[in-house]
Amino acid sequence: MSSRRSEDQLDTYLLRMLCLLVTERSVSRTALKLNQSQPAVSLALKRLRQILGDPLLVREKSGMVPTERALTLLSHAKGALAEIDRMTFSPESFDPQTSRYEFRIGAPDYLAPIFMAGVVERIRKEAPQVRLSLQSLGPSFDFERSLAEGDLDVVIGNWPEPPHRMHLSMLLEDEVVCLVAASHPLARKGLSAEDYQRAAHIVPMPYSISQRGVVDTMLATHRINRDERVVVQSFTTAPYLLLNSDLVFTTTRHFARFYADLLPLAILPSPIPFPDMRFYLLWHERNHLTPAHRWIRRLLSECGRQIKAG
Repeated sequence: MSSRRSEDQLDTYLLRMLCLLVTERSVSRTALKLNQSQPAVSLALKRLRQILGDPLLVREKSGMVPTERALTLLSHAKGALAEIDRMTFSPESFDPQTSRYEFRIGAPDYLAPIFMAGVVERIRKEAPQVRLSLQSLGPSFDFERSLAEGDLDVVIGNWPEPPHRMHLSMLLEDEVVCLVAASHPLARKGLSAEDYQRAAHIVPMPYSISQRGVVDTMLATHRINRDERVVVQSFTTAPYLLLNSDLVFTTTRHFARFYADLLPLAILPSPIPFPDMRFYLLWHERNHLTPAHRWIRRLLSECGRQIKAG
């Protein structure tokens, strides 16, 4: 086994292949993601098995599953690739106009129309060869682990208490308002605290498993109960469910304004004194000094300031 390892060394191609195979648990899905043929991926898996002395993936009733050693190697492979990325992207080598770097950003889906659209526009103009991978946050998604393991470069969120184990920068603040159908009686009458508590509400699923959102935290603090009649997984579904209904949706002003310009909806001041919603950039120490990541964080911050100015 030792002579085999000396003859057939791991390279970045095989390391990336290892990460994808263990994550996807499928040769066909890995081939699809890499835009390669299945025989090529199967050959790479065979080489990895020979070099590492482990089957890595074994077949069970539910499909292919990684071995214990494969799961252990996954974190090492990700760490090695991150170090290689640091070496490759030095201050002299990162040029937005020519770079083909892939940035991986985690963010709630409701930021897509009001923030991420502007980010994509800037990137297309300033870094036309760069790729952008957006990961929607959800209650089962461990974004801190994804940052630590290098699966994500930066995460955007509005935690009442942002995680302290990462680097942090405030991105923007937004007022909390209520959104209703334009035909809703409250659109003409206005919304009191009593109306708010009596109303039927659309509420989003939380995207953090560790803490409540800003709205839920404030309601719990003031012991205010609301009738959560409709729960949606995607924030962007809510405005369409308001149409021709008596439902109320508590959201941010920029989000509400975007959809009120598209649909027959009305924006009402919130009768509950919610604090402004603060959105933060979060990133890991491993990417703190990397020029490519400093560039994307600067661009994100500039886009946040543009929204503030607007």
